[in-house]
Amino acid sequence: MKISHRAVSIQESPIRKLAPLAAAARNRGTTIYHLNIGQPDVATPPEFLRAVASFKDKVLEYGPSDGLPELREAMSAYFARYEIALDPREILIANGGSEAIHFAFNVVADEGEEIIIPEPFYTNYNGYAEMANLKVVPVRTHAEDGFHLPPDGVLDGAVTPRTRAILICSPNNPTGTVLNWEELERLAAFVERHDLFLIADEVYKEFTYDGRRHRSVLELPGVRERVIVVDSISKRFSACGARVGAVISRNREVMASVLKFGQARLCPPTLEQLGAIAAYKLDESYFEAVRAEYQRRRDVMYGALMRDPGIVLKRPRGAFYMIVKMTGVEDSDDFARWLLEEFEHGGDTVMVAPAGGFYATPDAGKDEVRMAYVLEVAKLERAMEVFLAGLERYRAARPAAAHAV
Repeated sequence: MKISHRAVSIQESPIRKLAPLAAAARNRGTTIYHLNIGQPDVATPPEFLRAVASFKDKVLEYGPSDGLPELREAMSAYFARYEIALDPREILIANGGSEAIHFAFNVVADEGEEIIIPEPFYTNYNGYAEMANLKVVPVRTHAEDGFHLPPDGVLDGAVTPRTRAILICSPNNPTGTVLNWEELERLAAFVERHDLFLIADEVYKEFTYDGRRHRSVLELPGVRERVIVVDSISKRFSACGARVGAVISRNREVMASVLKFGQARLCPPTLEQLGAIAAYKLDESYFEAVRAEYQRRRDVMYGALMRDPGIVLKRPRGAFYMIVKMTGVEDSDDFARWLLEEFEHGGDTVMVAPAGGFYATPDAGKDEVRMAYVLEVAKLERAMEVFLAGLERYRAARPAAAHAV
């Protein structure tokens, strides 16, 4: 017997693959500051937890395949706060943003067709594309300009007769980049020019800093039928384990097709949807406090990293991630392993995600890591002290790689 090509070729997670080394370091008594994974330590709203606990029915029945009507209505009201008009029928509740992306891929393209994605990108896009038998066509962005979109000619050059969509993520995981309105307008013109869908992962839409307001592709005029938004409560309400996401589109044919996918997997989780209904009724003050906290953390991490002249980094404007490019590091997989296996600073070390796994281009990102500023400020300050000490010592231990520093 042999397993499928899909099973063999699906990508290993760069976020989780070093977990055994972290476990071994903990067993040695080393304290690890986890900068590798976007697991917030901000408390889940108590309103969410109370709503889940309030379930009194004697039977936990199947729910509607497109989600509880009350949740879709609550989401519609939530988007109305941002002057985005959505009919609840234009929202389908998914098992997390992961299923929403998988549904979106399957609805826009057939086996062997292509989706353009600016890289670096959320690593699991590779996995969802593999499961849908699609090809990811990467378009390179760069640390030196803050990972913003490349010129139109580069985007146009990525299009082939098999291209069906472009996927963007803003605010971005893993870079923290927030696309500006001019970039979104360029994307609208691009998908019209090539008759494509525009899929937007906007799960970090509340996390924009320095007074910036997130602009959604749902606000773009003229491409209403082409736009599909992927959404989630995981980071919005610090409820990663709840697995409640959504597919949003004003294209009736898209939504009718996505519903059939939803029917095939029966229904999203009922109890977590009850929690989400309560959370979506929170007022703006909840997001103001969370946003202020993450901006403080961003400033701590960015300020510390900028003390190293060998780091290339533009100030991230959203989400809670950074791609950190480092001179003197030629293999970030080796660097990340070394931090866990061979380094400690006062009994502490850090865990980072090698950035190569956030690229589809072979050997890209080898001098970069992704770090998430999801620790409280005091822990983050210590984590930065440890990281910079580790980077300095690694460069000294790998002098051939460090000549450019």
